[in-house]
Amino acid sequence: MRLREISFEFFPPKNEAQSATLDSTVERLSRLQPRYVSVTYGAGGTSQERSLGTVKRMHERGLATAAHITCAGASADSIGETIGWFRALGIARFVALRGDPPGGLSEPYHPHPSGYRDTAELVAALKRAGAVEVSVSAYPERHPQSPDWETEIAVLERKVDAGADRAITQFFFDNDLYDAYRERVRRAGISIPIVPGIMPIHRFASVRDFSARCGATIPDTLARRFDGLPPDGDAHADVAAGLASEQIADLVARGVDAFHIYTLNRAELTEAVCRTLGVGEGVAACAA
Repeated sequence: MRLREISFEFFPPKNEAQSATLDSTVERLSRLQPRYVSVTYGAGGTSQERSLGTVKRMHERGLATAAHITCAGASADSIGETIGWFRALGIARFVALRGDPPGGLSEPYHPHPSGYRDTAELVAALKRAGAVEVSVSAYPERHPQSPDWETEIAVLERKVDAGADRAITQFFFDNDLYDAYRERVRRAGISIPIVPGIMPIHRFASVRDFSARCGATIPDTLARRFDGLPPDGDAHADVAAGLASEQIADLVARGVDAFHIYTLNRAELTEAVCRTLGVGEGVAACAA
């Protein structure tokens, strides 16, 4: 098995400095021939405007671009307007997500009274609007609000029945957890690709805190490799690149051939990982 396909995720910049950083990152990472790039979504106000603008810029640069879209806190009509804007632009790939409650995952989720009940209904709306490919989320360690594995897999099955073409996982650091999840999915008769989401550890402390909030386990053996390393030092970057490369190489050995990298809008670490794996040298990337 060889690494066949890679995609990159970016988030909308909040200011001119972040915008310049993103432009530089996109220019550098586009040389690695990703199958597509995706842009995360702000659900309202200036955050949404930044999301729409970033998708437009990516698309106009000639990159195959997938737009994230969520249904939390929005009416079906407003979501329909956003989908229409993307489709008029020429966007046909989407990442459909429920979105978090306004107060975060500590609060129960309640659908908008005039909105979609869940991601499955959003997937169906995207397909009706002519989406060519819709990706949805998957959770090797269960969604933080999921009570059990039966519910977790049933939610994914409902999204697939609505038309989801592929799933991208929450980031994880233990490949055995991914294998166990994939086995659960296959036993349920779900056959869509389950693409691992890979998070290179740009800053260990930040990723550790974020992982705790979203229920992703960091093995002790991994954590110890960052002991005593300054977060902005070369040694930290080398360890982070090595870990992500090792994780992907091990997954390839287990039969995985497609990956989605959460770049955090930074080029250096993602480039280092891809260089180690031979991406950009004929190993990766299907044409869009």
